[in-house]
Amino acid sequence: MLKNCATLSVLESKSMNRLEMIGKADWHRPRWTMFFVTIFAALIAVASTAAPSFTAALDRNVVPVGETVTLSLIFEGGGPGGAPQLPQIRNVAVAPGVNQSSSYTFANGQQTARQTYSYTLIAQTVGDVTIPPMAVPIGGKSVTSQPLTLKIIPTSAAAQNQANTISNLAFLRLIVPKTEVFVGEPFPVEIHLYWQNAQDIRMPQLQAEGFSMGAMPKPAQTRTQIGGTIYNLAVFKLAASAARSGDLTLGPVEDNLTVLIPITNRRQSRDPFESFFGGPQFQQRPTTITSDVVRMKVLPLPTQNVPEGFNGAIGNYQLSVTAGPTNLGVGDPITIRAKITGRGPIDSILFPAQTHWRDFNTYPPTSTVETTDELGLVGSKSFEQVVIPQNHEVNVLPPFKFSFFDTTTRSYRTLTGPTIPLSVRATGVAAPPLPTLTNSAAGEQAPVADDIVHIRPRLDDSAGSLTPLYLRPAFLGLQGIPLVLWLALLIKRKRTESLANNPRLRRQREVAQRMRDGLRDLRAHAEARRSIEFFALLFRLMQEQMGERLDLPASAITEAVIDERLRGRGMSDAGVHTLHELFQTCNAARYAPTQSSHELAALIPKLEAVLAELQKVSA
Repeated sequence: MLKNCATLSVLESKSMNRLEMIGKADWHRPRWTMFFVTIFAALIAVASTAAPSFTAALDRNVVPVGETVTLSLIFEGGGPGGAPQLPQIRNVAVAPGVNQSSSYTFANGQQTARQTYSYTLIAQTVGDVTIPPMAVPIGGKSVTSQPLTLKIIPTSAAAQNQANTISNLAFLRLIVPKTEVFVGEPFPVEIHLYWQNAQDIRMPQLQAEGFSMGAMPKPAQTRTQIGGTIYNLAVFKLAASAARSGDLTLGPVEDNLTVLIPITNRRQSRDPFESFFGGPQFQQRPTTITSDVVRMKVLPLPTQNVPEGFNGAIGNYQLSVTAGPTNLGVGDPITIRAKITGRGPIDSILFPAQTHWRDFNTYPPTSTVETTDELGLVGSKSFEQVVIPQNHEVNVLPPFKFSFFDTTTRSYRTLTGPTIPLSVRATGVAAPPLPTLTNSAAGEQAPVADDIVHIRPRLDDSAGSLTPLYLRPAFLGLQGIPLVLWLALLIKRKRTESLANNPRLRRQREVAQRMRDGLRDLRAHAEARRSIEFFALLFRLMQEQMGERLDLPASAITEAVIDERLRGRGMSDAGVHTLHELFQTCNAARYAPTQSSHELAALIPKLEAVLAELQKVSA
């Protein structure tokens, strides 16, 4: 022991000597070097400080009465120096106490300091709550947060009974803010999973017969307080749409997990070491928890006053249209840019047919989608289409029209863009230049004339070289070219008008093209083992083909439609069975691991056989 202490003293003395030497070396460095280093560090600190910002956030936007929700005020680049005072918020009470946390990040040469103040709000009365913007002074400047919305819903009787029994250790709630919808109208659905002590937690399973369900994003996890008890809370969100009208039920939601029940009697413990050391003891109990069902009233779309260009769009939208160039010649392209913004199934919006663009040659449009919410129900879809005026007499581009069913006013609406004036000039082809003599040809001498004119021994028929122009086959063939072109344009125009007046035939051809492109993309996804894209495209192709045959929106096609609509229309039992099998495979693929390329490729022949049989189903 003494030997170790002596060794330690020697090491300490050597370390002190080393520090003294370093200090002396630093002292003898030029002072101006240290001065510039200090100035440079100060400049970096000033440049890396970001402008102050203030945002507000809720850990969830739908809460039952009696539960708590956390409001976070987040400051970056500077803080207020204390917890801000909340404004008066109706329908909620603010619990005493504020939690404060700080963090620092350094990324891309920029340092960011974050301060978060968390408030606990208690939902008291049913209704829609708006948290107004809050202005807070930071460093002599005022920063303002964005407004927030909170929906408070009533607590079901079954959930109240659960809170009074042993099942309050874990329970489920199915929350649907809107219970009266139209066919094909998307609406948000939330699944709330509560637990105190549990393990082996899995994703809940929702029974949704008669509904089409969207993709489920990653769940958010938080904590809440119910009646003095703290719960862990996982919020699962997804979008649903009804496939048929009538009174339907959504749910229940089921989940299997293992609940940890505290053991109050030490003698029940099977571990003697836990009893000896007095550690926490729990009894593991596998449990199946179930939520209530939600009764939905699904209304059909009105059959009266349906606009001519309506192609199944439903929601609430706005339209903006631009086009250019507007000064051009015949045959020059015009690019039309139409942007549809609003709330609804943004991705499934189709480019509306513009039947009044008869004096233009049109090309297939392209589109891009931008969504601003995690369910893909709010955002915009931008279309670009190229049109070419057919003659110089065209002086305007007719307005772009988009028709949809407005779920807010419960009526059909048609949005109309501006009428865009055009200046179209005629174009001509310049005649080729006349041939000119070269210097060599001009310098040649004319042949010497022969004084003797020979007499022909016989009269030859030389009239073949003097055949009239109108009798020559080449001339007659050239005269027929304009007639053939006119007939071709006339047939094309009649065909375009026929397609414009027959939306069913137009949709049938569009779906056929999508099937050809989709099968090609399916093979590419299978070779690359992109299982998520593969099954999403597989499900979409079945929806498109069945929707075209049954004259329904593609988003309204679910597995339940197979037995309700396809049977009795010439679909064989084997085809119906294969359709069920493919739908179930797509649903299982949301939770199953990635499959091999061989397994994915094996599904393509089944899909091709089903699509071929669906095309024979009577429309």
